[in-house]
Amino acid sequence: MIMTAETQIRSYKQDFCLPKHGVYLLSHSVGRPLITSHAAFVNDFFSPWQEGNTEPWGQWLAIITEFQQALATLFNHKPECFCPQVNLSSALCKLVMSHPRLRAPKAQILMSEQDFPSMGFALSRALPDCDIRFIPQKADITDIATWQQYMQPSISLVFISQVYSNTGQQAPVAEIVDLSKQLDCLSLVDVAQSAGIINLDLQQLDVDFMIGSAVKWLCAGPGAAYLWVNPKHLTDCEPVDVGWFSHENPFEFNIHDFRYHPSALRFWGGTPSIAPYALAAHSIGYFNQQAPTVLQAHNQHLVDKLIQAFPQQLNSPTDTAKRSGTVILDFKDKQTQILNALKAVNIAVDARCLGVRVSPHLYNDLKDIEQFIDQVTQSLS
Repeated sequence: MIMTAETQIRSYKQDFCLPKHGVYLLSHSVGRPLITSHAAFVNDFFSPWQEGNTEPWGQWLAIITEFQQALATLFNHKPECFCPQVNLSSALCKLVMSHPRLRAPKAQILMSEQDFPSMGFALSRALPDCDIRFIPQKADITDIATWQQYMQPSISLVFISQVYSNTGQQAPVAEIVDLSKQLDCLSLVDVAQSAGIINLDLQQLDVDFMIGSAVKWLCAGPGAAYLWVNPKHLTDCEPVDVGWFSHENPFEFNIHDFRYHPSALRFWGGTPSIAPYALAAHSIGYFNQQAPTVLQAHNQHLVDKLIQAFPQQLNSPTDTAKRSGTVILDFKDKQTQILNALKAVNIAVDARCLGVRVSPHLYNDLKDIEQFIDQVTQSLS
């Protein structure tokens, strides 16, 4: 049997838990779970706990190793350079508080006013003496010339969102990282809105730090965030927020002798959460089994359809190098009317300051997009 492109997409749909009625286009917020996630979670997390005749930590900690390995495959780097985190804010705080250059008086950090606010909150409280400088909200962060204007030799760290959630824009990450090297500036990239949908190869990109999560395009639910540290910085980083799993040997149990773990697990902390990483390891593993660009290619094909349907309402980039997996559509005074009409037929989207956000995933097909387009067109007429 020859499998057509549409048949292949239907087979992907069958892999996910989808609403019985309507269309789900909110993958920029929370991705849909795999149908197999429940059984995998029971097998990996509950079964050792419910059915074992001893404590389950041996099996549970193997889940963390699997999570690190899944991330290593996804981002093409060593598992030991990844460390589980509860969320991005925690990961960011731990990273910046660990590095002597960022703890120094008058350290300067550059970020954009378009960055997710939580990142600014975390930086300002983790480093109360630092000088946070902002690229203005209306500046074009897709243009490397904008970054060149604001990056100076005095900058200690540049914070880069690979994708900006409210605008659907993609930053020129590789060029910014190259510029940071020229200026002897540390670089940190946030992949919360891009992990799984836009490739990032850590063997090719010489960034210093990375933070991310698995709740969106990777369809793993909340609680499975992570940080990555370039190996050349590991010995420089001395986390403040530590616990027994940050220790070189967590089971040594000598309260008078703390030694940092030689890997990125020095950032781990106390007794770890396990359940979110069981879900995430399974889900990321699923995407790692697909062809490397299948999700992005499919997403961009459907994004093209949305751009073609609403060129006048488009409020996100058309250039493939500058756009993300999310389309922003500005319906102005008809936005509330359109959102209500979409909700009435169970088409799930949301809205932010620049318009309605629409994010097609592997579990969406052309029929889903046509249904969205038809409903909006009717509401506009």
